[in-house]
Amino acid sequence: MNLWQDFVTNQGKIIHKWVHYFPIYERHFSTWRNKSLTFLEIGVFEGGSLQMWQRYFGPLAKIVGVDIKPDCKKHEQPGIFVRIGDQSDQQFLQSVIEEFGVPDIVLDDGSHRMEHILQSFLFFYPKLPKNGVYLVEDLHTAYWEEYGGGVEKPGSFVNISKSFIDKLNADHSRGAVEPDLMTRQTFAICFYDSVIAFEKGDVWWKDALQIGHASS
Repeated sequence: MNLWQDFVTNQGKIIHKWVHYFPIYERHFSTWRNKSLTFLEIGVFEGGSLQMWQRYFGPLAKIVGVDIKPDCKKHEQPGIFVRIGDQSDQQFLQSVIEEFGVPDIVLDDGSHRMEHILQSFLFFYPKLPKNGVYLVEDLHTAYWEEYGGGVEKPGSFVNISKSFIDKLNADHSRGAVEPDLMTRQTFAICFYDSVIAFEKGDVWWKDALQIGHASS
């Protein structure tokens, strides 16, 4: 059963997801199925998505949810852990890592506020393993003023992520862009409707090779 089928046939706790996210999840998460991994979801809501991820990734997955609402603690069960705290509080996030280790995948479905999204990203992304995935969803709020967004707002996570494209290509900028972690440890940045996915990668060899024999 794929993730979409699991979602539409769910009879368990409430899952609240936009339907067009499911092909995105499959594209970025499918290689992690039935492997040992730590999956961290920011935002627990009614607990249904934590159960969905456990079914999807399989018995070797450690599913960790974080939420600011103490009542979310009730959604713990074997293999699913919930910790209560603010996603922009780096001391709290560090305590999560100390307990569960660095996550392989982070899915931000938390407050949807720009400053919170950025703080979580700046904390977790550098720590992710070289094949890790960081996915931020519900980024329609990046265009909403009440969430700190706006089309021309510099602090919008969408606009910040646009600048990451130049960092990704810094080696080709002839010195105009200084390489950094985004240059050296990112394989891809993928933009979708309301979603941005970052794929980590140890990108150390960049060379344009010519292989084969010249025609006579």
